[in-house]
Amino acid sequence: MPDRVEVRKTYKLYLGGEFVRSESGRSYQPAADVNIPRGSRKDLRDAVRVARGAFAGWAGKTAMNRGQVLYRAAEMLDGRRQQFIAELGGGRRAGREVDAAVEAFIWYAGWTDKLAQVAGTVNPVAGPYFNFTIPEPTGVVGVVAPDEPALAGLVLRIAPALAGGNTVVALASEKSPLPALTLGEVLATSDFPPGVVNVLTGFRKELLPWLASHMDVNAIDASGCSREELTAVEEAAAANVKRVVKPNGRRARLTPQAVTDLMEMKTVWHPIGV
Repeated sequence: MPDRVEVRKTYKLYLGGEFVRSESGRSYQPAADVNIPRGSRKDLRDAVRVARGAFAGWAGKTAMNRGQVLYRAAEMLDGRRQQFIAELGGGRRAGREVDAAVEAFIWYAGWTDKLAQVAGTVNPVAGPYFNFTIPEPTGVVGVVAPDEPALAGLVLRIAPALAGGNTVVALASEKSPLPALTLGEVLATSDFPPGVVNVLTGFRKELLPWLASHMDVNAIDASGCSREELTAVEEAAAANVKRVVKPNGRRARLTPQAVTDLMEMKTVWHPIGV
């Protein structure tokens, strides 16, 4: 009996809760025998549009519910551990990176219902009223993933954005995009509403300027940018007063500040009942 013909996997972008081919039909090969979709400006605009449409629903969920969804993502990622290790090159280092990605989802899942108490406050004022400062999500956040580590670097940036109630348009590592595309498959089965997370692959020089200048993107996490890319992002973002989170030159850490960096602080007044 002849051997079964091998069915090669067709990798696709993850946009709006669906797996789609690039609008341009183009692809590139960062590694032998692997065709990666090369996202276009049209794909980027589509991703921002669906992220904006999903924002109200995701931000309106209870903090506990967002935490449950993030924890589900950790479960699904851990269930595909061996696949991620293979895509990251195998070995102990790849295993540690998968562990770090799982831990990031779990850690930020635990922070969702604690942000208001930690980042918010009651301000002392002279008058018969209360003055509260409350953290609120910024909106649509563009995330630029670092080339290394390809998986953990991406998760460490999207997890805090999602924990804070934002929606995400992520540009995957250009050199090692496979883990990000597989992460899209994990997110698709993790109870995230369509459009909350969108993963694009392609050439960063083609996509990053349009992400930074898009009027419907509220913030850019530029942790994966080079110095030259960061300068261009800041110039484009300045035109529409977009917040830019800069790389700090250190290895990404689990910290609640990563969440509050992508949130707005709202101050409200409330009369004191008698």
